[in-house]
Amino acid sequence: MNIKITDHISIPMKDGVNLAAKIWLPSDANEKPVPAILEYIPYRKRDFKAVRDDQMHGYFAEQGFAGVRVDLRGSGDSEGVLKDEYLQQELDDGVTIIKWLAQQPWCSGSVGMIGISWGGFNGLQIAALQPPELKAVITVASSDDRYADDVHYMGGTLLTDNLSWASTMFAYNSCPPDPDLAGEKWRKMWMDRLEGSGLWLVNWLRHQHRDQYWKHASICEDYSAVKCPVFAISGWADGYTNTVFRLMENLSVPRKGLIGPWGHQYPHQGGPGPVIDFFNECVRWWNQWLKNIDTGVKEDPIIRAWMQDTVSPILPQRPGRWVAESMWPSANIKPAKLYLSPGRLSIEKPEQSDLPVTIQSPLSVGLFAGKWCSYSEATDLPSDQREEDGGALVFETLPLEKDVEILGMPEVKLELSSNKPIASVAVRISDVAPDGRATRVTYGILNLSHRNSHEKPEILEPDRIYTVNVPMNFVAQRFPANHQIRLSVSTSYWPLAWPPPEPARLQIFLNESYITIPVRKTNPLDNNLRDLGKPQINRKIPTTLFVPAHREWEVKHNLATNEVVLHITNNDPQYRLDDINWTIQKDVTEKYSYKNNNYDTLRGEVISKRRFKRKDWEVTTLTRTIITSTKTEFWVRATLDAYEGDTRVFSKTWDERVERYL
Repeated sequence: MNIKITDHISIPMKDGVNLAAKIWLPSDANEKPVPAILEYIPYRKRDFKAVRDDQMHGYFAEQGFAGVRVDLRGSGDSEGVLKDEYLQQELDDGVTIIKWLAQQPWCSGSVGMIGISWGGFNGLQIAALQPPELKAVITVASSDDRYADDVHYMGGTLLTDNLSWASTMFAYNSCPPDPDLAGEKWRKMWMDRLEGSGLWLVNWLRHQHRDQYWKHASICEDYSAVKCPVFAISGWADGYTNTVFRLMENLSVPRKGLIGPWGHQYPHQGGPGPVIDFFNECVRWWNQWLKNIDTGVKEDPIIRAWMQDTVSPILPQRPGRWVAESMWPSANIKPAKLYLSPGRLSIEKPEQSDLPVTIQSPLSVGLFAGKWCSYSEATDLPSDQREEDGGALVFETLPLEKDVEILGMPEVKLELSSNKPIASVAVRISDVAPDGRATRVTYGILNLSHRNSHEKPEILEPDRIYTVNVPMNFVAQRFPANHQIRLSVSTSYWPLAWPPPEPARLQIFLNESYITIPVRKTNPLDNNLRDLGKPQINRKIPTTLFVPAHREWEVKHNLATNEVVLHITNNDPQYRLDDINWTIQKDVTEKYSYKNNNYDTLRGEVISKRRFKRKDWEVTTLTRTIITSTKTEFWVRATLDAYEGDTRVFSKTWDERVERYL
């Protein structure tokens, strides 16, 4: 099908602000109106996402839909200032966009929303506002609970991805619109952003508990508000798998979930494991709910998941097979308890013992954990867990007599005490091969003061015995015969999670401690699943590559100074978009460190560079964010510098302290 592309069009908001859109249409859409597919994100339609956007939205247009990419208010080429994620203004703008799209002569009146991460979040959030024109949503790598299952906090502990993500948006918010589109007002739009977007990290640190700030736009507050069909997708290497299962359990609309082995990418883009013909899966969904064409979607299983097979932890691959469940929760999955005894996990409850085991982990436990939100680069996945387990309590089964498959959420019940009023516990399941290699399967973290509530945490009474439940991330995994299932327990997991104010020593009482795993029986559905195909990418915007991507993770332990540093390089390719003669650069370095195992020396730093060039016009922005802590405070320092050519035209610094509270 022939298509036409409108590179830039303005969509007016109720307050007079114009948002920038790019639209892909079938050539005859004015004569034969089509449904519109909206992706609504802050990642710049003009440049950083231009190649990806054209592949997906161009494909949708070729299949008889209008593909629409809109820059959020204050991002890309849109007017205004972006001051935080998922503000009511953003959601109200989304409703206005949907209404505008439905009223266009080329639109049939039906609209769908698609997005990964931010766009997956606001697709669900806008669906909960029930605009009548929105008929279906595809949400990828998103969350229904902004506090408990997002990049900011996990189990009541601060994630260092909070710093990484805040720094990403700090850099994006510093970028100018394209003068060729914005005209003479481009510099004022840019300066408004530089001055007004703020330092989001400080605001997020001020909300350390699950308060109204996080409840806003968390659709778990009222699942019944979502009235349109939802297709939810994630990957086991990503941080957002749990949402898929909660949506399948709690939504009452037509829905289905797909969980592959992937990281934080669309399923046609990246590993580990097999990529699929994601665009075709989308079109099946859109045809069913936007065109009322029976594509068989209504007969699809509610859950389709990649059952991961055993693999070496140092290989960026996840072999396995597709499995399915027709309902969720599934009667095909039964909980099985494995009881803890010194060094051992067993199905039989061990003899009673009054002797606890103790653990106070070094800060090095977690250096090989990878990222909370992995992009499935070879660098950011967890490594061999033997690197971590020297600082943890380890419990493992005897070699398994037969294969064991799990699908669902493992959970650890621990009876424990702490010698400090604030403490954390991290738990990990690993698949241990006969040669000893240990591949992390899933994990969970709990700030023990949040044991009963994230909204109203309670301080620990030192040396008092508590019973706590530590949920792990959902997972599907096959443990082969002769392998062992290992549970590792530690008191820190740095730098994935920020440690407590001071080192804590836990005593774990084994008599009432166990892990529950969701054991799955083979399902006949597994044998008759549709082939999800291979990606069909036929569109390509012309580009010229100048510098290839450069990604590294390096752990250094200086034995002279006893400083330990995790240094991350995450530079995207530097290239020119040839059609618009627009060169872009995006470089990021992250550094996490400590000295002498001293909690007061913990430090995270992210430096980002963004550069844009056309002929003699060039703009560069540099952002730097540092977070450190004491027993009582988080300390955030940041700088923002913006340049036209070699001339610095804007500079701002921040120096903020935020009280720690449980």
